[in-house]
Amino acid sequence: MAEFEAKVYKLKIEPHPNADLIELAIVGDYRSIVRKGEFKTGDLGVYIPEAAVCPDWIIATLGLEGKLAGKDKNRVKAVKLRGVLSQGLIYPVYLDAVSDDHYVEGEQEYTRLFINEGDDVTQFLGLTKWEPPIPTHMAGEVEAAFGKTLKYDIENFKKYPDVLEEGETVVMTEKVHGTWCCFGYHPDVDHPIVTSKGLSEDGLIFKLNERNENNLYVRALRGTEIDGHDVIARIQQETLFGAWRSFYILGEVYGQGVQDLHYAANAGVGAPPFRVFDIYLGEPNHGRFLNHDEMLLVCMHLGLDTVPMLYNGPFSKQVMLEHTDGRETVSGEEINIREGLVVKPAFERKDPELGRVILKSVSEKYLLRKKATEYN
Repeated sequence: MAEFEAKVYKLKIEPHPNADLIELAIVGDYRSIVRKGEFKTGDLGVYIPEAAVCPDWIIATLGLEGKLAGKDKNRVKAVKLRGVLSQGLIYPVYLDAVSDDHYVEGEQEYTRLFINEGDDVTQFLGLTKWEPPIPTHMAGEVEAAFGKTLKYDIENFKKYPDVLEEGETVVMTEKVHGTWCCFGYHPDVDHPIVTSKGLSEDGLIFKLNERNENNLYVRALRGTEIDGHDVIARIQQETLFGAWRSFYILGEVYGQGVQDLHYAANAGVGAPPFRVFDIYLGEPNHGRFLNHDEMLLVCMHLGLDTVPMLYNGPFSKQVMLEHTDGRETVSGEEINIREGLVVKPAFERKDPELGRVILKSVSEKYLLRKKATEYN
């Protein structure tokens, strides 16, 4: 699953097709603009990803004062320069990059961190991930459910461009621009589980009390009429997946007031629309995600909508890119640009480095849109 990290990579340098003073540093499938002559192919560099909040000394070292995103001009965001999308920053690997104030354990530790390909130097460089403030209607009273929630995020295809095998059967579904939501049941929790991505990562769930009745995620649950005990029994009896004691239904809550892309759906009154993209059966870290066809079967039995399928067939990067951009298919009216897609094998499998094989491909127009919101 996706991790926020700034790691040391061996760079590949290519000329910029439309400029003489800048070049492209290639990391995986990411391209980042650098000054011409600053790097050569084979050099090491730290890839600072999108959404990173950079300390002032890094910004000064890279000569980017006042040029980054956010009110403090310190946040990394995708930009387009001379017709080429640039994602992330490249920080040079050399020993006099910072003052002595930035050593953590002396020069020996500093040298060790910076000369090894693959080192994660996120904390050393003082980088943090930007998180938007939580809107009132997405907040609420919570309770602890440690060990009973899932940690879930999806890595970008550009970070792992070689994991999917050419020709293997995959499913590509539209990535809906809403907010991640999980409904579930665990025998040690006396009510249905409702949680957001950030809360779920921290082992927290929303209380199902009167004060939370206007909470976006709780309203979405009410719209599905899910009762934990009833649903787990129906999964066991109707889909023959065995006597699982817990389950998690993961999906996207969307509509007006949730994000800047609204799909002409009303999320402000009653139950907001909810679409399923994954189902997990069993204890966290000891169960399994359903294959796509299995997920569709469960959703059919439970009366739950799923995210739109864009493609089902042999994988190729070209096919993936063809389906990444365009207009959304959620509303049926193509109101919004498409956020992108999620691609995974038709039958679940794991990769030694990535873990579960599931990746996202994000639309360039989505990354560059104005007045964007990114609430989790």
